[in-house]
Parts: sequence; C-alpha cells; structure tokens
Amino acid sequence: MSENLSYLNPDLIHKIINDALKEDIGPGDYSTLAALDSGTQGRASIIIKDKGVLAGVEVAKQVFEIVDQQLEIQILKQDGDLVKPGDTVLVVSGKAQSILSSERLVLNIMQRMSGIATKTSKIVLLIEGTGAKLLDTRKTTPNFRAFEKWAVKIGGGENHRFALYDMIMLKDNHIDYAGGIKNAVTKTKAYLRDNHLSLKIEVETRTLDEVQEALNSAIDIILLDNMGLVELRKAVMLVNKTCTTEASGGINEDNIREVAETGVDYISVGALTHSYKSLDMSLKATLE
Repeated sequence: MSENLSYLNPDLIHKIINDALKEDIGPGDYSTLAALDSGTQGRASIIIKDKGVLAGVEVAKQVFEIVDQQLEIQILKQDGDLVKPGDTVLVVSGKAQSILSSERLVLNIMQRMSGIATKTSKIVLLIEGTGAKLLDTRKTTPNFRAFEKWAVKIGGGENHRFALYDMIMLKDNHIDYAGGIKNAVTKTKAYLRDNHLSLKIEVETRTLDEVQEALNSAIDIILLDNMGLVELRKAVMLVNKTCTTEASGGINEDNIREVAETGVDYISVGALTHSYKSLDMSLKATLE
C-alpha cells in the first residue's frame, strides 16, 4: 500500500547499524580486545537452529562491512529462502576481533527479521486465493521499524505507511476530536492543498453509517475497524470497489481467512511486528 520503501535507503540503514554498534560496543569490545591478539584470523558460520523463512542476510552483510571492510563474506542462503536446523546461512572470514564484535548485532537483527518473515509467510498462506493482501502496521520497535517492515516484505506481506508523514490516516481519535468524518476530511484536504502535499487519505470507520459518510467524503481508503463478518460483508458491498477497503482489529490466524473472504482488499495485522517469535540461529567460530 505504501510506496515509501525507507528501509531500502542506504543512509538510513547505515545510521541504524552505526547507532546499534555504538550502543553495543561503546568505547570498546573489551572482552575481545583483551583475549585476542589483533592479528588473529578466523572464520565463522551462521547456523540455523529452527525452521522458517530467512530474512536479514543483506543487513548482516552490511553490519560486517561497516565493522571491518576487510572481512570476506560468503552468502549461502538468501533473504526469503526457507531454512531448517543445520543450514548454514553465510560464512565470514578475516580478523577474529571484527567477527566477534559484529556477532551479537548480526544475530539480533537476523533472528528478529526472520521471525517476522516467518510469521508473515504463514499468514499470507492462510489468505491465499482470496484476493486480499496482508498489511503490517506502525506497531513496531522504535528505531528498528525499517528492518521490521523489510522483513514483512520478505515474508510476502505488504507495507502500510512507513510513518506519519507519508500518508494521511484519520483514526477514531482524529475523527472524534475534529467533530466527525466530514469535518476531519474537509480540514485535511484543505491542509494538503495549502501545503502543496499529495498524500492518500484513509479514514477509519466503526459503523456502516460511518462507511457511508467516508464514501460521501471522497477519500482513497476506508478502514473497517473491529467489524464482525456480517457487517464487514455489508461494508464491502456498500463501498462496491469505489475505493480501497482495509479490515483491521481483532484479526488473528483463526479468523483471517473468513475476513479475507468478505472481499476486503487489505487486512492489517499488528501482530506481524509485535507478537512474533524470533528464529533461533547462532554464530560458530573456527580458527583459520
């Protein structure tokens, strides 16, 4: 849904990685500096310990390169590959100190991204053939959103807006504060016009009356929030493809197929990025 693929911006990726390295290493990786001579060479493999969809390989490569450009990286598995226990994802060779200082950040990123990709892939399969597409949300980890949304894409899902600045989304609180959908949309369109902004407008609706009011306001997307299946079907029929529909709220793996079969265009699931299980993996080092 969103065209803002901020996670593909090299400057943003490098900033996140550098900030994380500063957090982890600080003034120095004293354990590694104390125990190893600076000239010690080694190699290490990232080994999968669980079954799932791999994600974060490209990010891991960048972490190693930022820590030490002299490290050699052999990639054996790609983002999006199905992996199982015992699979080797990549092999890194070079200065042992650099490998060990990179280890935790690489694993933290890959485990979390792979967990999200795995959960996303599973849910995408549940709605296969319905025509509905799976969306993520902004329920993400602060300063880690780019990697989490990237993982959703790797798992076969779609990205909703990246942040507050790349799409208008008038939720219940905006609407209540503004005095209703009509007032909120009218003010929003005026603001966009006055500030020379071209952004899609999505409006959250809670009842069929609000759906009709949103339709009368001529917006791009109608969010059908916490509606039962009967009401969802009626809402989809009311909209009748005149704009895009999105279902959200109370949707899980048990009922998502039924929601998809109501005819909605998109289904957003916050659990993709806040209730996943990290994919277990480890880095095993050997001397050169």
